[in-house]
Amino acid sequence: MSVAHDPHYGPWTVEEVLALGEDRGERRELMGEALLMSPAPGTKHQRASSRLWHLLDTAVQAAGAPAEVLEAVNLVLPDGLFIPDIVVVEAAAAAEDPITYDAEAALLVVEIVSPSSSGRRTDRLLKPPYYAEAGIEHLWRLELEPVPALVVSELRDGHYVERFVAEAGRETAVDAPFPLKVDPGALVASRR
Repeated sequence: MSVAHDPHYGPWTVEEVLALGEDRGERRELMGEALLMSPAPGTKHQRASSRLWHLLDTAVQAAGAPAEVLEAVNLVLPDGLFIPDIVVVEAAAAAEDPITYDAEAALLVVEIVSPSSSGRRTDRLLKPPYYAEAGIEHLWRLELEPVPALVVSELRDGHYVERFVAEAGRETAVDAPFPLKVDPGALVASRR
């Protein structure tokens, strides 16, 4: 069965992307006025996202912070619309169950690097300047290959500065925005 779509010509807006509706098989993001589409993530990515979400949620609760840890939500930036793998937002922003979150509500954004070359380029090089422009203080990037590693960065003078890299096989303490301990290898290990 095929589905007819109205043709779209020219630049995209946030409203037009959101009007496409929800599609669990594909992520639709807006970088500037360009529509980016990517397939749903694979098992290793999903496993890491779920486990890191749990660690963050536990850390937020332990800190008594007024925040919510969410997966794959629409985050509106000054010049785009991204769907981070994980985002920690102020609890007040999540209280009304919105379809989108403004970047001002984001305390932390986590991107899990996609295995494709275009996905790696997008997650490593293209998205960080947009998050920095939006003023999101903390950015974590979880690399899955060649070995799992968590790159922890924070915003300084308008761009992200790498604080440290947590490596697989070693539990590393992260102090901000919420204290927790993480072993990137444990995030992706299958349960056999």
